[in-house]
Amino acid sequence: MSIRIYNTMARKVVPLETREPGRVLMYTCGPTVHNLQHIGNFRTFMWLDFVRRYLEYRGYEVTYVMNYTDIEDKIIDRARIEGVSTEAVTTKYSAAFDEDMEALGIRRADIVPRATGHIEEMIQAIEGLIDRSFAYESEGNVWFAVDSFPGYGKLSGRSLDEMRAGERVEPQASKRHPLDFALWKSAKEDEPSWSSPWGPGRPGWHIECSVMSTKYLGMPVDIHGGGADLTFPHHENEIAQAEALADREPFVTQWMHCGLVQMESTKMSKSLGNVVLGRDLLERYPADVIRYWVLMGSYRIQPLFSDAVMDDAVQSYERWARFLSSATHALEGQVPDVGFVRRPVDDEEFDDHEGAVFLQRFIAAMDDDFNSAAAFAAIHDLVGEGNKTIEALHSENQEERDKLSRLVQSFLEMTSTMGFRFESSTVSSELVASLVEYVLELREQARAESAFERADAIRSHLEAIGISVEDTPGGARWHLRVGD
Repeated sequence: MSIRIYNTMARKVVPLETREPGRVLMYTCGPTVHNLQHIGNFRTFMWLDFVRRYLEYRGYEVTYVMNYTDIEDKIIDRARIEGVSTEAVTTKYSAAFDEDMEALGIRRADIVPRATGHIEEMIQAIEGLIDRSFAYESEGNVWFAVDSFPGYGKLSGRSLDEMRAGERVEPQASKRHPLDFALWKSAKEDEPSWSSPWGPGRPGWHIECSVMSTKYLGMPVDIHGGGADLTFPHHENEIAQAEALADREPFVTQWMHCGLVQMESTKMSKSLGNVVLGRDLLERYPADVIRYWVLMGSYRIQPLFSDAVMDDAVQSYERWARFLSSATHALEGQVPDVGFVRRPVDDEEFDDHEGAVFLQRFIAAMDDDFNSAAAFAAIHDLVGEGNKTIEALHSENQEERDKLSRLVQSFLEMTSTMGFRFESSTVSSELVASLVEYVLELREQARAESAFERADAIRSHLEAIGISVEDTPGGARWHLRVGD
């Protein structure tokens, strides 16, 4: 069975193709480090991080590149607002981005190039485009001539006339065509600049990603990802530059675009002022709950963000965390150590045990364009089966204990592949666990003595410190609530 991905260029789900067998070369357009990033940005980064994790789980060696745009108009504007240098701005917001990514459990890319570290390569690429008559210099600026590239518009599926009618285009006297885009911008007063054959200036945004992606990954890149809003013009322009310069195609084999987060009926956007910053959301919810919300629907949808949606994510995630906590307690801490698991696409052998059917459902779903909704359903069904098994453990039936252990093993394999950590939901301290068990014994003793007011008071005190107690036929079960 092979992994299938929706390719924006093909406009359909296609089998994953890689340049080298067993290896995936993957590039993501990273942040423009001019401000704190909102949860819409982090949704894209978290999803593509999960794609990387899943490809590794399926046996691929992944080389993942994500750039930092550290020279761009927004950075210059921010420097003026804050009254500092552009370098101070990018240093500040790069560090903030790194902190937020780590807090959200998003792994750092293998290679993280910065635009300002590749100016010479960009100048060389621009010179090559001029030599090949795909670009021209005018008044110290260099423009890419869109009508010189026959394939322009193939990613977005629009002609030049449709693009011109549908986009706001700023007129420039030095441009031959309204849609021609900047490869090099001539220096303005009080702006950072570099020397070039066309005079001092700086690169345009689009040439940055073309140069950095091809430098570290070559052509074709197996998977190029980003938000859906980058399809045009950014990714369209990347294609034109890379393929015109290399005189061959494709620049990218598979294009993956993540849907934009919606606030009620409007997309989340800094320009609209309706953003929720990643670090602000982390103050309200654990990273695992945010991950649950991000991954519970396809990467291609435009998910709604609201308090009600997040509350639903809390409840659903708590069901997982409660199962793991209860199972850990039932197994007296003897939870299988899953570690990093690989299940290569050419090895579909599964051990014959209770968790295998759920694993098979999980893999079948994820192989089909990363269908996380179906994968989540498999995990929830496993949790339901696991909870039934926990109820049977009061009989000390070793067969049931073994079954539960295998279910937990499959649960951890699936959730760890998705990046869940359960750090805020499970108790690793034997001392704390022993104290809770002792308090529950006192509560049980009070109930046996018909001292129900005292028993209720014990339960209320536990609830007040974030420990939920559930009475079952097999005895009281407890877990830490998410966020406490």
